[in-house]
Amino acid sequence: KTFLSYFFFKGIILEYVQGGEPKTRSIDLLDLRPDTDAIALVEEIRKGEPLITASCEEHIVHLVRRLQEKLGEKDHKFYLFKVLRAHILPLTNVAFNKSGSRFITGSYDRTCKVWDTESGEELRVLEGHGNVVYAIAFNNPYGDKIATGSFDKTCKLWSTETGKCYHTFRGHSAEIVCLSFNLQSTLVATGSMDTTAKLWDIEKGEEIVTLSGHSAEIITLSFNTTGERIITGSFDHTVTVWDVGTGRILHTLIGHRGEISSAQFNWDCSLIVTGSMDKTCMLWNAMTGTHIATLTGHGDEILDVCFDYAGQRIATASADG
Repeated sequence: KTFLSYFFFKGIILEYVQGGEPKTRSIDLLDLRPDTDAIALVEEIRKGEPLITASCEEHIVHLVRRLQEKLGEKDHKFYLFKVLRAHILPLTNVAFNKSGSRFITGSYDRTCKVWDTESGEELRVLEGHGNVVYAIAFNNPYGDKIATGSFDKTCKLWSTETGKCYHTFRGHSAEIVCLSFNLQSTLVATGSMDTTAKLWDIEKGEEIVTLSGHSAEIITLSFNTTGERIITGSFDHTVTVWDVGTGRILHTLIGHRGEISSAQFNWDCSLIVTGSMDKTCMLWNAMTGTHIATLTGHGDEILDVCFDYAGQRIATASADG
């Protein structure tokens, strides 16, 4: 059994083949600091991780130290780096790969473009949709695939390097407005104005399950880091927690008095944060679905919410400026 290992922000990914099947395992390092003893940390990790043997321990230590270097870098001041005339019609979305070396843009011109961040060079154009390309994403942390969701009711899966379209996922009866890969890069989820979400198998190009239960459009969705749960937020004012393996509803989070705009798990999958057009943000227990707190203070609709990687802080973006 051999495996590849590489780091991402606040963790390490192990990628290996077992029984002919590719598998991945993530090791979270949420408490890692620049002054943490890397050797002692890896020795501690080895006690609970049989994949890390003595022969590869030195390599894992090297990855931890590289991650510490990234964590220790001082913040840089922001400045205008480049202005790209990317599309002939307005953009709908932008997304970076994990390393930041590439980014993609979606547009009303029915295309998605792949760009080199450093040079600003257009690397390729992903063409094939029959309407607005609205939702886009890399399969981070890998970044070798791109998903695009369109008002033409389809989602397409592409190769980042070649621009080849692997699959076109058909089945929604209305516009696709949100999508997300699971962290393991085995599934892509799509949310639609038809009130459903669908899970698709990336390798086979097949629909796995349709998540039905909302009474209005699904506008946001997100997997947890283990890939075992997914949440969907809807214009029906609710967020639903689903079991990925069965498609069964586990919890319905009820409390907002307006449309849901954003919903996200924290990194250890214990909490869910939701933002709404009712000007509030709510915090929920992900395991039980119980309401923990309501965060108020904005004077207008909340458009987006997110946790930091440690799960200790929440950022909210509002139309109040």
